Amino acid sequence: MSAAHVRRGSSAQGKSRKPSSPPSGRSGNRRTADRSRLNRVAGLAFGAFMLAIAAVVLVALDVPARAARSAGAALGDAGFAVNGYQITGLKHMARAPIDAIVSDELHRSAEAAGSDKAPQTLVSAGEIRNRLLQFGWVKDARVSRRLPDTLVIDIVERNPAALWQDQGRLALIDADGVVLDRVPVDKMPDLPLLIGPGANNQAEELGRLMAAVPTLKPQLASATWVGGRRWDLNFQTGETVALPEGEDASRVALAKFAKLDKSTGLLGHGMLRFDLRIAGKMIVRLPHAPPEITGPQPAQAG
Repeated sequence: MSAAHVRRGSSAQGKSRKPSSPPSGRSGNRRTADRSRLNRVAGLAFGAFMLAIAAVVLVALDVPARAARSAGAALGDAGFAVNGYQITGLKHMARAPIDAIVSDELHRSAEAAGSDKAPQTLVSAGEIRNRLLQFGWVKDARVSRRLPDTLVIDIVERNPAALWQDQGRLALIDADGVVLDRVPVDKMPDLPLLIGPGANNQAEELGRLMAAVPTLKPQLASATWVGGRRWDLNFQTGETVALPEGEDASRVALAKFAKLDKSTGLLGHGMLRFDLRIAGKMIVRLPHAPPEITGPQPAQAG
């Protein structure tokens, strides 16, 4: 082996490999930042958990409610306690049920404050209003505080528009059919009478029909809701007008009847019933059958 070969081989084997480069400073900083962020998130989660536990403990111990009652009692002692209340807007509804509701709430508030008077801040105006809205007469109610010591209850009543008779019972209803109150038979007001199951729910439709015939409206005595489909109108002169099914068909038929009544006087002449259920026709029922018309009797053979 020549010296040249030995030197080349030695030179090739003697070459050292470059060591791998150490981690850059940027990667190390990123890992450090990630660990720091994770630590902060874990700390926040733990803090939120401890706050939730503390809130549960406070609620379980009734601490917020006690603090509110204590603050309310302090305001009451300072002169902001309810010494009276005013009720406005009553026309038909009895006052006694309203007094009972307000008295209950004042009593509850006074007990919560551990006092003989109800602090203004502990009286729930919303609770009083919600209970008042359960009465048919009450369309709306507003409850407000008049500092330092008065409640004001303003009632907005519904207006009675008709009587509803169903299963022998009478009730006042408004134009929307809402039942306002029961009515004794001997104290019936002078209002149209709606008769039959579900008739109160059709009061708005009937109102529209009668508003379109102003000459007939004052003469209406009662209206019977028949079979849940249509109206029989009973007039003060004793006649009944049978309307067809459907509001549109009833409006057209009733308008024609009103026009004929105005020109020829259909009502008040002893007829029993005008049947308008067939479009374009009017069938009249007379109080009695007309006498039979007979021809001349044939002469008998002698």
